[in-house]
Amino acid sequence: MSSKFAIGVDYGTESGRAVLVRLSDGAEIAEHVTPYRHGVIDEKLPVSGYKLELDWALQHPADYIEVLETSVPAVMKEAGIHPSEVIGLGIDFTACTMLPVDEAGQPLCYDKTHVDNPHSWVKLWKHHAAQDEANLINKLAAERGEKFLLRYGGKISSEWMIAKAWQILDEAPEIYDAADKFVEAADWVIGQMTGSIVRNSCTAGYKSIWHKQEGYPSSDFFKTLDTRLEQLAETKLRGDVLPQGSKAGELTAAMAERMGLSAGTAIAVGNIDAHAAVPAVGVVTPGKLVMAMGTSICHLLLSTEEKTVEGMCGVVEDGIVPGYFGYEAGQSAVGDIFAWFVDESVPAYVTETAKQEGIGVHEWLEKHAAELKPGESGVLALDWWNGNRSVLVDTDLTGVFVGLSLLTKPQEMYRALLEATAFGTRKIVEAFQDNGVTVEELYACGGLPQKNRLLMQIYADITNREIKIAASKQTPALGAAMFGAVAAGASAGGYETIVDAAQSMARIREETFKPIPENVTVYDKLYAEYNALHDYFGRGANDVMKRLKAIKEQAGMN
Repeated sequence: MSSKFAIGVDYGTESGRAVLVRLSDGAEIAEHVTPYRHGVIDEKLPVSGYKLELDWALQHPADYIEVLETSVPAVMKEAGIHPSEVIGLGIDFTACTMLPVDEAGQPLCYDKTHVDNPHSWVKLWKHHAAQDEANLINKLAAERGEKFLLRYGGKISSEWMIAKAWQILDEAPEIYDAADKFVEAADWVIGQMTGSIVRNSCTAGYKSIWHKQEGYPSSDFFKTLDTRLEQLAETKLRGDVLPQGSKAGELTAAMAERMGLSAGTAIAVGNIDAHAAVPAVGVVTPGKLVMAMGTSICHLLLSTEEKTVEGMCGVVEDGIVPGYFGYEAGQSAVGDIFAWFVDESVPAYVTETAKQEGIGVHEWLEKHAAELKPGESGVLALDWWNGNRSVLVDTDLTGVFVGLSLLTKPQEMYRALLEATAFGTRKIVEAFQDNGVTVEELYACGGLPQKNRLLMQIYADITNREIKIAASKQTPALGAAMFGAVAAGASAGGYETIVDAAQSMARIREETFKPIPENVTVYDKLYAEYNALHDYFGRGANDVMKRLKAIKEQAGMN
């Protein structure tokens, strides 16, 4: 098997990355990044220069194909292997990133009739201009007692498929009518490689309110939202939904030539970036929480049962690993908070001293924060710089520092922010535990665990759990490649199941982070205070954050 390989393509917000992986041991042989030529389109359309409104975030679908045409040949060239040695390919994608397509599966923004209409373009995951529609979806679903709402922590996001599709209908009915389907970008890219679009259970379940047993919400519910939406599921969202690990099809001859691969190469169904990382750290059974840590954190967990858990972002059967219910929760800012502190709040002497020492500001702060004992600074923070995703599901919440004094140092504030995000994760772990979904072990992947040792020790101490760290720096791409190997199957030199693939290809570091008992004791006390602040500001006792936002908005209008 050592001569067989798979490729994983990880589609991020600014670029796409291809990783060539050896199937025998999961070794990453080559990788290549292609920045998106058009980046994030949030000010004006590329062709006409049409000015976009606030909260819009679009992309150009051609950029996704350029990744395949550039990065895939690049890794093949670097590795020096023959196309016949690559037996499978999988992709992961930021989600919900959606677009309207015509009957031929082509994006409507390619049509000169629609190119000047922003609704014809790809709506990136962080397109938030459908918030009005999301608010109405949540209001009407709650009034009707719709069961699906409980599976998503009580709120459907403006980032997701239904809100975005409804915004198109509200603001550009001609685009809605012209669209044969609304599809996830992941499914569209797979369709470009295989010649036919199929939907995957991960994005359908987590982002499109699809349920394996019940399907989409009822036509009666859609009709209640808007009579024109009544047949949304049967028309614009139609199509087979295949579980993760399924083969979507085979690489067409035309795309094989453009990508430098063999026609007939197995292509796996699409996946969400963080979700693809789960089997890449070897997690294919319940009780193990995977934290995909970067600017935010996505918390992913497998279970044999579907339960209601406060504030989760979704529970989907076959959504992560076939045969299990996959739970998702999240924190909407983590690395972003640390970056904010470094960019906006660090005094000049820290920047200067770090420069003299030949290290970065983050590194300087980590070094000096590590010299502090838990609780020593007397500073506590709430981690809501970008709202709260779980468990409160409230984007209007904001950040808090408590305990600042004239003696407070930057490293003390930095450490309090690290601790705040760990307290937020503990809150999520306890929500799962309290609702009968077991969490026994923690795994971490992404950029932060690779760089910040203090952060991982704090997480271990605050959650009182051992944390295992991914060995790969590209876990989503590795996971995507693993699903590519499963799509190919054992008979072609791949694997029969993702469980089999994980046994050979998943990799974690030997070193783990274990809780330090004396730290755990102090953090239990601090967590009690965090909890008190969390409930006071987050559960309605004091809505000062929302009142401040309202005053801010009013002041901005005057």
